[in-house]
Formats: sequence, C-alpha cells, structure tokens
Amino acid sequence: MKDFSLFEIADFVMDEDFIRWVNNKSKADDDYWENWLTRNPHKLLIIAEARRIIESIGTGQPFIQPAGIDLEVEKVLQAINRGSELPEENLTYKPYGVGRFAAAVLLIMALLGASVWIFTSDKKPPKKFAYASITASRPLIEHVNTTLNTITISLPDGSTVKLASNSRISYDRKFDSLHTRDIYLSGQAFFTVRKNPHRPFRVFANEVVAKVLGTSFTVRSFEKDTIIQVTVSSGKVSVYSQAKTTVKESASASKPGGIILTPNQQLVYEKSSQEFQKILMENPVMIKAVMVNNVIPYEDAPINKVFDVLGTDYGINIVYDSELLKNCTVSADLSNETFYHKLDLICRAIGASYEVIDGQVVIQANGCH
Repeated sequence: MKDFSLFEIADFVMDEDFIRWVNNKSKADDDYWENWLTRNPHKLLIIAEARRIIESIGTGQPFIQPAGIDLEVEKVLQAINRGSELPEENLTYKPYGVGRFAAAVLLIMALLGASVWIFTSDKKPPKKFAYASITASRPLIEHVNTTLNTITISLPDGSTVKLASNSRISYDRKFDSLHTRDIYLSGQAFFTVRKNPHRPFRVFANEVVAKVLGTSFTVRSFEKDTIIQVTVSSGKVSVYSQAKTTVKESASASKPGGIILTPNQQLVYEKSSQEFQKILMENPVMIKAVMVNNVIPYEDAPINKVFDVLGTDYGINIVYDSELLKNCTVSADLSNETFYHKLDLICRAIGASYEVIDGQVVIQANGCH
C-alpha cells in the first residue's frame, strides 16, 4: 500500500497512479485525490507542482524498460556529484540545452516515456493582471527588497509591510487620502493593517486581490509560481479573482464578498485552473491562548463545550451534531498538544472521526462509544 503522505514532487511525477489521474481525469480518481487532499492539505503545493510538470510535457520518446531506469538515473547523479555537465551522448534520453539540475528533472520526465521539453511561458499570469502591467503607467512609490532578509516598510496610513527577499510593492503617492488603500505586490509580504472601516485596504497580487478593513495576513504571489497563497493571522480577509470581480465591487467597504478567510485558514489559487481552495494551516496556532488554563485539563466535560472552546481558541469552525453528541463527555489533559492531536484524542475518546473541508473541521460520529 502506497503512503502518498511521504511522497515529494519527484515521487508523484514518477507514480503511475498519479500520472493516470492527471492525464485521464476519471471521476473515481478525482474523488480519491480530492478526499486525499482534504486529509493532507499540507501536500497541496507539492501536488499542484507535480500536476503542472506532468501536464506541461508531451509524449514522444519510447518508454524506458525498468531494467534501465537505475542506469540512466545513475548517469545523471554521477554528473551532478562531479559538478559537471553530462555529455548528451552518454544518455539514452537527451535533455537539450539545459543545465545539470534541469537535466535531472527532465530525465525523470523521460523515464515516464515522455518527451523532454517543458513549457513555462504559458504558466505566467495574464499580462493585464501582472505587476509590471498594472504599475507601468501609474505615478507610484515602489519598494524593492534586493537583500536576502525580510525588510519592514511603514506605510503612510500607519500600516506595516514585512517584505520578503526578491519582492516588491508599489502604492499611489496619495495613498493616505484615497477612497481605498491599494497596494500592488509581486513576491511575498506580511501585512499588518491599521484598521479603518471607511477605507478598505486592498492588495493586488497578479490574478487575485485581497481586501481587509484592518487585520494581519500574508500574501505570496511570485510570477514564476503556479499558485497564489493568502494566509490569515488575525481578523478576516476577503479574496477575489480579478478576472471575475470589478474594481468597483471590491472597493466597497460594506460588502465583504469574495472568499472569506479567518485565522489559521489559507486560500490557494491555482493559476492554470483558475480555481480557489480554502484549507487549514498545517499547524494551527492559538489565537486566544489566555483561555487555556481555564479549560484544560478536562474532567467529564460536555463534548459540546470541548469543541466550542477548541474552535474559539484557534478561530476554527468545528461542525458537529450537538443533539447526537449531547450526552458525550471527555476527560483529558490537552495542555501541550497541537490542534490536530487534540482533535485526534477527543475523537478517539468518543469513537468519532473528523475531516477538514473548506477550511473547517467536520466531526463524524454515531453517538458516544
């Protein structure tokens, strides 16, 4: 039985079941991988990249026999270890015009019986939403981080931006007097926004725009990436698709709209499919840690209280049938456990299970056991 949770990109790219799903798109495979990603949201980025690699190659070279796989891989690995280019005449499958790292990646593609060319230009964001296009003709103030460390930028309205390496932001010279506080981002940044309910703060990041009234959140949107991520640390963030939402609609302070994110939630936008997916963070953190000592350990505590407090502490919605579980109680010390381990212990105690669906936890139970 394969344990896909241990797979990395190269493992997925080489796996025949994964390749079948990407290429054939059968309903059975779609259902399996959708359920698997629900249980393993931390693998979403790896899956997206592996899919991109497989989808971007064609067929052309004959499938290499299993007996020859080790030999072909060994040739490339030896060249990489020597720090030299691998002469093409030594390879059964020849990656044209690429360096050592690309040669290794393309060889893996060849072992799948695929041609060794990869498209990259068609994975870039639409030009009209790209940072350069949006900012080209506007009189903006720009900050660029060319260092290897994160830098902190103070905005005119009192908000701050922690700008990651190789990233940049721009904003209007009249930033603090316009109806909306608009930031244009290429790269990654953590925003701590000064609250102003009358002047929405918007981050334009390639195909998406994130809008808040006052909160803290991270946006990662490098043009070379296949996905865009928005992660909330505090408050709420609404995220729109620029292609499907007018600038006027997203500027409204009274209409949150879009996809709403709360703490410990992350939105992933896959550029190729233009689809959003809301997931929970791999390691959710407490947002109300002051309550811990008041509720832990539990001693014959009603399960509804346990779930409600847990959800409040982490800002995560926990869905359960309160009538079905009204007689269930829990005795447990959860003081030093992570969010998911707490869930595991609680569910084990009452004979239940859980799934993470659309950024929330859904408890599945048939009563108390």
